Amino acid sequence: MSRFLLPLGGLAIAIAVTTALDANGLTMWSALPLLPLGTLLWWLERIPRRDMGLVWGRGRDYGLAVLYPVAVLGVVTAIAMSLGGAHLDPGREPKMLLNLALMGTLGIPMAIFTEEGFFRGWLWASLSRRGLSAARVLVVTSLAFAIWHLSYVTLAKGFILPPAQVVLFIANATVIGAIWGTIRLISRSIVVTGVSHALWNAGAYAIYGEGPKPGAFGTIDTLIFGPEIGLVGFILNSLFLAVLYIWSTRSRRPNHAQPQRAGT
Repeated sequence: MSRFLLPLGGLAIAIAVTTALDANGLTMWSALPLLPLGTLLWWLERIPRRDMGLVWGRGRDYGLAVLYPVAVLGVVTAIAMSLGGAHLDPGREPKMLLNLALMGTLGIPMAIFTEEGFFRGWLWASLSRRGLSAARVLVVTSLAFAIWHLSYVTLAKGFILPPAQVVLFIANATVIGAIWGTIRLISRSIVVTGVSHALWNAGAYAIYGEGPKPGAFGTIDTLIFGPEIGLVGFILNSLFLAVLYIWSTRSRRPNHAQPQRAGT
């Protein structure tokens, strides 16, 4: 276990700092310490930039990064509107579009250099170089990502959720983290996952609100329809993860078929 002291210690510090900020009304800044902390740990381990995921990725990887938030949030919205769980106030539409544009654009570098850079950048690379398989790294980083968010919904002023939704949020955060982890596995890039992360946050928060705060759809039954704190969101995220992981596993599977000789 001694070889895991650095990644476990770095994770513990990240959770402790974020928890302290959330508990003291500084939630707006709670992700920022991940940048200097992740950078320091990266420097201490001398991890190559490519292993950190600091590469651009392929064009199709970005297509996958965009597909996830568009597909899941689109289906959540269609279900919510068809069942009367959401209604867009025309007066809120301009503000919603502005929030989508701002959060989607500004959120990309923020996601890359904080949450993605720490969890799917440094922590991912640190665990990988200690011999963990890709599947185990995916599980550990996804659980770490979810646990790091716990103080956000239990201590942060204005974002505290009822106990049932806290459990649902942590389960959903684990699944969402695994989705971005699988995209990281496919693309080998935290730039790609940063794009997906930013677009998800922009859509989920502008449309549905953040925590208990309503978004452009106003007050809805978030326990049912919320993309992060609702049952529908959890089910759709889980389905997307299952399909994505199966597809990624098959696409990375080597082809053992032997080529046919000419004339046979």
